[in-house]
Amino acid sequence: GNHEPALEGGGTYDHRGIDCGTSLMYRLWYISDVPPKMGGQFMEYSKIVFVAQTGTCREAMAARILDDFTLKRPVEICSRGLVVQFPEPMNQKAEAVLISNGILTDGFISEQLTEEDLTEGTLVLTMEESQRDRIIEQYDNSIQADIFVLTEYVGDELEILDPYGGELPVYGLCYETLRKSIKKLVRILNEESSKEASA
Repeated sequence: GNHEPALEGGGTYDHRGIDCGTSLMYRLWYISDVPPKMGGQFMEYSKIVFVAQTGTCREAMAARILDDFTLKRPVEICSRGLVVQFPEPMNQKAEAVLISNGILTDGFISEQLTEEDLTEGTLVLTMEESQRDRIIEQYDNSIQADIFVLTEYVGDELEILDPYGGELPVYGLCYETLRKSIKKLVRILNEESSKEASA
């Protein structure tokens, strides 16, 4: 059918009458006719990319936390920033919190998100809705990857707040919030692997 959005009553709607302004996630829907995949209903991912602003804090912590869990099938785990002017080590307070929780941070260097990161079979998880929307708006390959806000994907209500500029306890709270959401992510990924294995 015709998948071009049409203007009705001043808003932008797709051919199903869905207001395109409500969620850019529907972009994939009216191009491929596949509904957006919400938590628990997805393909098996070969790569998970955590994304936030600078590549040195929340996204870096999230990748190391996920790496600390056991997944039933091998998945490449990495972190990227939307604005990485030059490679930097992890935020010192974020690093201190990870180390105090027994998670190694050796050799970490921030990296810019590129088109090459957005491939089929990749799950991209941002810390904020604005970051998700920016990827969808600015990266042509975003249509190939599944892009969600981490907390939205696992069913948590609040976004992961940016601890930048706060004292160490603020980073500790960020770590605890991230770990709680990532524990749910691991459960979703492992349940999917079990379903695939028994299919």
